[in-house]
Amino acid sequence: MSAGFDRIAVAGLLGATGVAGLLFTPVFGREALLVPVLVVVLVGYGCAELTAKFPKLVPYRPLLVALLGLLGLIETVLTSTTLACLPTAASVQGVARGLTEGWQLTLQSTWPARPVPEQLLFVPLSVLIAVVLGLELVLRLKKPLVALVPSLAVAGLAQAYQALTGIGAVAAALGYALPAGLLLWSGRRQVVRAPGGPRFSWRVTGSAVWPALSTVVALVAGAVVLAGLDPVGRDPLTLKDTQAAPPPKSRLGNPLDDIAQRLTRPDEEVFRYRGDTPVDQWRLIVLNGFDGSNWLADSRLRRLGAGLDGAPDGAGGSAELRVRGLAGPWLPSHPDLTGVDGLTPLVDESAGTLMMDSASTGPERNYRLSWSSPDVDLGSGEVDARAPGGLGGLGAVPPELEQVARDAVRGLRPTFQTALQLERFLSTNYQVAVGKEDLPTGHGWPQLRHFLLESKRGTSEQFATAYVVLARMSGIPARLVVGFRGSAETDGGMNVVRNRDVLAWPEVAVAGAGWVALDPTATAGKAGRDQGGPGKAVARARAQLPAEQELRPPQLPPGTPPDAAEDQSADVGAGWWWLAAAALIVLFGLLWLFGVPMAKVVRARRRRRRSGAEGVLGAWDEIRDRLRAHGVPFRIGMTPRDLAESAGALAGEGIREPVARLAKVLDVTLWSGVPVGDGAVRRAWQEVGEVRRGLATRPFAARVLAALEPRTLVPIKASRRS
Repeated sequence: MSAGFDRIAVAGLLGATGVAGLLFTPVFGREALLVPVLVVVLVGYGCAELTAKFPKLVPYRPLLVALLGLLGLIETVLTSTTLACLPTAASVQGVARGLTEGWQLTLQSTWPARPVPEQLLFVPLSVLIAVVLGLELVLRLKKPLVALVPSLAVAGLAQAYQALTGIGAVAAALGYALPAGLLLWSGRRQVVRAPGGPRFSWRVTGSAVWPALSTVVALVAGAVVLAGLDPVGRDPLTLKDTQAAPPPKSRLGNPLDDIAQRLTRPDEEVFRYRGDTPVDQWRLIVLNGFDGSNWLADSRLRRLGAGLDGAPDGAGGSAELRVRGLAGPWLPSHPDLTGVDGLTPLVDESAGTLMMDSASTGPERNYRLSWSSPDVDLGSGEVDARAPGGLGGLGAVPPELEQVARDAVRGLRPTFQTALQLERFLSTNYQVAVGKEDLPTGHGWPQLRHFLLESKRGTSEQFATAYVVLARMSGIPARLVVGFRGSAETDGGMNVVRNRDVLAWPEVAVAGAGWVALDPTATAGKAGRDQGGPGKAVARARAQLPAEQELRPPQLPPGTPPDAAEDQSADVGAGWWWLAAAALIVLFGLLWLFGVPMAKVVRARRRRRRSGAEGVLGAWDEIRDRLRAHGVPFRIGMTPRDLAESAGALAGEGIREPVARLAKVLDVTLWSGVPVGDGAVRRAWQEVGEVRRGLATRPFAARVLAALEPRTLVPIKASRRS
């Protein structure tokens, strides 16, 4: 064994660094990371062995590890850029992009991210940098503990991307702690020559075992605590929350504006599809922002990775789509999307919408969608008021429409039954515009007012937008979706969707069921086609909706006893009382912790500003109150000398002497009849300073309790001369 090369230390360091790189598994998957990380680790060990055999290469070890590591990554990750297994300019550009842009592209993607080189490379490159630094710290500087810092930085970066929880966090901590403990143990073991031969043996000492053992225990215990502790009940903040993919550079129109124009050309084909399950609607865009004039999409776009998480026990489905008549970047999609094949689009996970990242290169876009739709259970029919964007702004609401909103829901409280009543109100009292000419357009308040109060005729554009604003005015969380109906027309084994199938519809947030699609144009189910799972659940709820004359406010959840409203009011009142009591307790605690010490400081400053005899008496009052706070007994009639003796018994001569000297100054002030000058006041307050320094030697807990003692703020009524 070379004097400068410790194989156990190197193995422990490289093992810990490799585990740190594999902590990115939730981001890319284990298979994509294993080979490049293993290549970097093996290159690091091979270079350590090489420089141990040829000591003249030791100064060049960092360069060797870096160059050979990059070459290994090019051969394993950037194979397509090589020429006859040799790196090219494209290889260098790929490495540069992976190092500078890969981290950001990954944050802008859904996870697991696609293991493409420009995204994946930043992980093994981070491991390579950690290996270069760690080897020099452990082999050249003999600092095993410091050598772990680069690998810990990689592990911390991985957790900032996706923090592990539960048993995964414990396993990861143990996987890192074992090689890290081996590194620390190797740095403290003793090497002695075994008797009777040239072999080496190790003598394990306490100083060698305890650092390694404590490191393992601390890392595992910390992982267990962090995995089980969630003080606020929320997922931890990750770097992904701060990044979103930029929208495409092409012009972004609003499909809501195109509804009337499409209806004037009803026979034009938009796209066709072949699916294994029925599809009620194909969505293009979800709009949840409204300023009174325009509807806006609050989209948080990400590059679609390997796939999305669908409903665990949902009904799976897939469809092959061929899009021809959509010029904008939006693509037909499904709300419960799990994957897309044939394209690499941008996706809004919360809305289930797709958008092309770049302009189309041909007249047709072919791709395949897969989804997993949950078995919708409307449950008690309570709406989810916390759904993001469901109760967004409405702009300046025309006053006359407030009565329309009240009449539409018949005074019912916000429930899914109320949402169905609002759907029935619009479909019963308003007419769908048909034909190619004189179709209403617009969706701002002027157009909605005209639709609701005057014409009562509109396309799905006016029906859906009117529904959303009336629902929000009634406390029902709703948003607007634009897309196409599923078509019953077939051609060549594929369903054909034409301009006539364009549709805007509202979605209502229902607790436990998510966003549920409705259709106030009363055309749902009229095409004679099968409906999907969510559509069937809504159809059952429509069938069970009582007649308008049978609806009575307030509607209570099924199974709620008649006196539940009173009980709920009482519970709300009791909750407010508990909150008020808790607020008072917190306020009292803050006043005690900060108010009492601050009051004492203010009082001391006011006493210090006194002059003449009052200044000396102020010093005496300050010392007396400080000693009382520290537990020195004081009774009416005690002289300053009596107090000095009591204080000396508590805190020694450092307290007794200044109090005794102050007693002399006080005697002269009270009984000599000589005018008291500023010199006497300064001497008296100098003794106060001595007492403060003496009390500062007391235990910390005693000083904290004295500072928080409120009883010394109460003035003593007896004469200060006694």
